[in-house]
Amino acid sequence: MSKKLLMQGNEAAVEGAIAAGMRFFAGYPITPSTEIAETCALRLPQEGGKFIQMEDELASIAAVLGASATGMKAMTATSGPGFSLMQENIGYGAMAEIPCVIVDVQRCGPSTGLPTSPSQGDYMQAKWGTHGDHPVIALSPASVRETYTLIIRAFNLAEKYRTPVIFLMDEIVGHMREGVELPDPHTLIINQRKMSFHDGANKQCYFVPEGQFVPAMKPFGQGERYNITGLAHDESGFPVNSSEIAGKLIGRLLDKVEKNADDICRVEELDMDDAETAIVCFGGTTRAVRDALSAARAAGKKVGMFRPVTVWPFPEKQLRSRLGQLKKVLVVEHNHGQMLLEVRRTVGGALPVDFLGRIDGTVISPEDILAKLEETEGSRHAE
Repeated sequence: MSKKLLMQGNEAAVEGAIAAGMRFFAGYPITPSTEIAETCALRLPQEGGKFIQMEDELASIAAVLGASATGMKAMTATSGPGFSLMQENIGYGAMAEIPCVIVDVQRCGPSTGLPTSPSQGDYMQAKWGTHGDHPVIALSPASVRETYTLIIRAFNLAEKYRTPVIFLMDEIVGHMREGVELPDPHTLIINQRKMSFHDGANKQCYFVPEGQFVPAMKPFGQGERYNITGLAHDESGFPVNSSEIAGKLIGRLLDKVEKNADDICRVEELDMDDAETAIVCFGGTTRAVRDALSAARAAGKKVGMFRPVTVWPFPEKQLRSRLGQLKKVLVVEHNHGQMLLEVRRTVGGALPVDFLGRIDGTVISPEDILAKLEETEGSRHAE
């Protein structure tokens, strides 16, 4: 049966992760994500899981990767400064193909900035924070209930594609409390990682059949050992100096996300069928956009909302499919213009792309958005 609860976004992240099968959490307290660690400390022992408070964020992501390699679904949570510290091991997880979920509850920065204030300034860091070319999947919820359901999807994608998945929350959603009706657990779709039990001395633990992209995974501690490294490696997991093998490996890592974009990418559209102006937003900013859209529609304006739920890979195919009907695009986000760059790249100069952002630790209001719509409309008439 479904449950009706008053729940905070950070609490929903934990409950959704547990529903997805998460049984290991390692983390370090940092505002505004601390409630995730606190709730895991309470809930995981009740579910037969393990909670460890680590000495810092570097140790946290390392412990999560180790737990996942043994077969446990694992998660950590942090905010911007800690997310920066995790980047090297996120790259290690991508190269070694270790599934896990990293929750980043974004706050205003840079540095320690405004720890309790909202921001979406880690959008580009989620994609480009670690070094080298690597696969990236990042999802961003807009409500407490969606936090619960979407983090389940984050675990499903991590297990399906054997890669770390970034759960890009923000302080607005993380600290919001809403009445939510959680879905019946029996209706949830939960992915389990594809398993393989290798025989013989040469385990071929990264063998991928022709035409596929993701190797099956065997956890440590179940009868066999194999090599895991962040170096370019062959199918047995051992380092190589061959440019041919390295190129094939890294190409496959990228392909498993890029060539499955239709499966990975999801968007939410509202009033887009006849829209002439599209407001592009993500995460907690969606709340203000919805109210502004309602008011604009009541005033007879043909405005719609286009929200990437999967923020990486950016859903350019879905946005391009709308360009033929639009006259302009307005990007609204709590930063200095990060998703804006992806929207402009996707639009490619075919339409005017305007921007409304905020970096002072306060929220963008529906009135701010309506005023920006009026401003851009007036400038078009003046031209």
